[in-house]
Amino acid sequence: MHGGSDVSLLRDLSVLLGLGLVFVLLFRRVGLGATLGYLVAGAVVGPHVLGLVGDAESKMGFAEFGITLLLFIVGLELNPSRLWRMKQEIFGLGLLQVVLCGVAISAVVWLAGFSPEAALALGLPLALSSTAQVLPMLQSSGRLRTPFGERTFAILLFQDLSIVPLITIIAAMSRNPADAGGPPGWVLALETVGAVVGLVLAGRFLLRPLFRLIGNLGEREMFVFAALFTVIASAAVMELLGLSTALGAFIAGVMLADSPYRHELEADVEPFRSILLGLFFLAIGMLLDLHAIAERPLFVAGMAAALIATKAAVIFGIGLAFRMKWRTALALGLLLSQGGEFGFVLFAQAQASLLVAPEAASLFGAIITLSMATTPFLMSATRRFRQEPIDTAQGERDGPTADGANAIIVGYGRFGQTVGQMLLMQDIPVTLIDNDIEMIDIAGEFGAKVYYGDGTRLDLLRQAGAAEAELILFCIDGDQIDADTLEAVHAAFPRAAIYVRAFDRRALVKLKNSPASYVVREVLESAVKMARLAMEGLGVGQADIDRAEQMYRARDKERLRIQVEAGDLRAARALTAEQYPWGTDPR
Repeated sequence: MHGGSDVSLLRDLSVLLGLGLVFVLLFRRVGLGATLGYLVAGAVVGPHVLGLVGDAESKMGFAEFGITLLLFIVGLELNPSRLWRMKQEIFGLGLLQVVLCGVAISAVVWLAGFSPEAALALGLPLALSSTAQVLPMLQSSGRLRTPFGERTFAILLFQDLSIVPLITIIAAMSRNPADAGGPPGWVLALETVGAVVGLVLAGRFLLRPLFRLIGNLGEREMFVFAALFTVIASAAVMELLGLSTALGAFIAGVMLADSPYRHELEADVEPFRSILLGLFFLAIGMLLDLHAIAERPLFVAGMAAALIATKAAVIFGIGLAFRMKWRTALALGLLLSQGGEFGFVLFAQAQASLLVAPEAASLFGAIITLSMATTPFLMSATRRFRQEPIDTAQGERDGPTADGANAIIVGYGRFGQTVGQMLLMQDIPVTLIDNDIEMIDIAGEFGAKVYYGDGTRLDLLRQAGAAEAELILFCIDGDQIDADTLEAVHAAFPRAAIYVRAFDRRALVKLKNSPASYVVREVLESAVKMARLAMEGLGVGQADIDRAEQMYRARDKERLRIQVEAGDLRAARALTAEQYPWGTDPR
């Protein structure tokens, strides 16, 4: 190690993470969300308050990778069919929201006394909302997969896509002579298209075979390694061409969104994304110039109020134009009324381009922070008069939308295939998970979409939509599920009823205290069916066959009750010997 510098880095990280943990827990406790907790923690440890941690700029360069990972996960949500289905919301609602809000807010900033160039450089970023704040709010309320959540997600997606054009606009207005040597706009456009096409081809012919090989090896650590390589390599290609690293990560996510590895990738990348995004907000908080803010508190408060009112009014009008009920349009406007994390990135770009002074960047960073703090209160204050009409007028329902899942089937072998196909015949949407690459390939040949992964992992189940699912069915071969796993699944997803395939009655006894709604012995029904066919072949009458089955099921149920209560197969030994003198029945 290199002595002092390494010790300083470790000390800084321990202070940042420790204070971040305290403030996030506190802010979540009072309903303000993790994002604001990170921002306030960064401001407290930064140079303008306690001064416990320095050099925020260097930490920002590392922490911005959290934004890159965020866009990779957003890209993973966008398989081509979903993009096509949402095209009107993305390129209609999203485009109008960014353009109209950007122009309106820029006009407000210009009226506040800024030059036209500075007003655009500050106003356009303020048109973007906080994906990191809004998506968790939709998830916690169970509305992410409803029509309202779909519209909100579409707008947020277009906002993320608009980052590259906004960076280009700010760069074109630059007053910094060092920026003058860049390529012409048409060259930059061609480079962007070429890079996107190259990434798509790489994903098709290099990445998918790579993930298939790793899946066959069954090495989860290599999956994490490959996922991070995908994100970093895509971002590096874009950076090499002078383009947005976030765009590279987004394209990487989109090109893997329709692959069987989507949920596994989301589950593996999510922890890194959460940590780095937290560090990003911590660094933003450290960079806030609190002295400049303290000198003009009325300006910060007034501009935050103007930002919220302007965005809410514009989005409300757009919602009405798209034939939303007024309560739904109002809810959409309030939910997206805050500034977002990409505003900080674009303010830094505007500052580097000499369009705004550092003090102005800090002031407007504080405006974003304050606007984000108001969103939970605005949504809570308006819940009473907007909640019920939204559900009825907009046709929203408790279950997920068409690309979600009412049921998650873990294990798509001979047992799971039958369960899944029967559910699909009743138009019950299902998500299928298996960790056998060969089985996934075979299922794909017959038109079934099976995702790769270990379906007993809570993080993977969550990425697969378990929080919104009504059923979770474990159809795994053999004795691969235990009561502790089922307890954890039930605690994480209490809404879902759990069904389990048990190998035999021994497995069923082990699951006696589990929260499973129903446990099915895998060979019982087929064995009963064969016995019935055998008796029919011997000429036994239908009434006698039915009676024999009823007697067997009654005695078997009684034996099973005794064994489950005792937790021991030997508990019903006497009853077993009386019924079956030739031995036990482990089914």
